[in-house]
Amino acid sequence: MHSLPNMAKPSGKSTRHEMEYYDGHRRIVYTVDEGYSQNDGTILISRTDANGIITHANRVFVEVSGYSQRELIGAPHYIIRHPDMPKAAFKDLWDTILKGEEWHGYVKNLRKDGRYYWVYATAAPIISNGMFVGSTSVRRKVDDQTIAQYEAQYREMRKHEELFGFEPEEEKTPAGVGLLGKLFAKKK
Repeated sequence: MHSLPNMAKPSGKSTRHEMEYYDGHRRIVYTVDEGYSQNDGTILISRTDANGIITHANRVFVEVSGYSQRELIGAPHYIIRHPDMPKAAFKDLWDTILKGEEWHGYVKNLRKDGRYYWVYATAAPIISNGMFVGSTSVRRKVDDQTIAQYEAQYREMRKHEELFGFEPEEEKTPAGVGLLGKLFAKKK
């Protein structure tokens, strides 16, 4: 089991969040209402093992995330999960790559300093001898218009999750997962 320490509280105004992850770990993170500006054309690349533990992070991912290479390698990929992201998005991601398919979607990530950055992500499964052994994620910058659209949609999905709960084991697909499929299908 890989656990993460609580995030250091940034100087200035920040919001405290208690995060609970799919593996049962909990972590306190802080967010600041300020985005991190990525350069156009930058590509963030990471690889994980079958448990979502980061095994590779390119230089751009290290720079944009605000974490050092040493902090990222061996950490769960959820180290960069922003509390504004609905749980349904990550259920959809995992369901898709575990079926051996590529996943495409828009993700708001959390930097080490509490700022956020948006990416369009493609996550591809790594299959060896017919078995899922990990994934590769390639991410790029997103334009402001797309960010505004997904912020609104994700806010609605999170409200739904807060009101009705979200249990990834449910046989019934949460409404948010269906919405994600429709949103992402438009962008492929």
